[in-house]
Amino acid sequence: MHVVLYQPEIPPNTGSIARLCAATLSPLHLIEPLGFQIDDKHLKRAGLDYWEFVDLRVHPSWQEFLRQSGANNLLYFSKRGIRSYTNARYQKDNYLVFGPETRGLPQELLDSNQDRLYRIPMMGQGVRSLNLSNAVSIVLYEGLRQLGMA
Repeated sequence: MHVVLYQPEIPPNTGSIARLCAATLSPLHLIEPLGFQIDDKHLKRAGLDYWEFVDLRVHPSWQEFLRQSGANNLLYFSKRGIRSYTNARYQKDNYLVFGPETRGLPQELLDSNQDRLYRIPMMGQGVRSLNLSNAVSIVLYEGLRQLGMA
């Protein structure tokens, strides 16, 4: 499975996700613009010394990402989704798409992909969202579990 971060903003989150991708052999796609430089020290520190094991692919835009990867097998994750991430039927060639930390995925992507939009349920009333690296971990490992790989 592929992990896709649409315009990520916080270096330590992306670094932690990169480490997760290295551990699970999952390519990591970053969609520009990014809220940091790829050589940011906080990004590197969060990824520790695992960067050489990350299949990192940076795309200059969403349209370029779609052109290179194809629009098939995309699953979107947002607190605005209705169905639980556990209801998704994961496949090895899925692209798991997550939005930026402060604003989430653009409304037009959510509106046009309702049939492939999922959420992670949160029971706490005062919590707006989960940390991005935690959310990616939860979803990716559920997909791997369904595929018998975790």
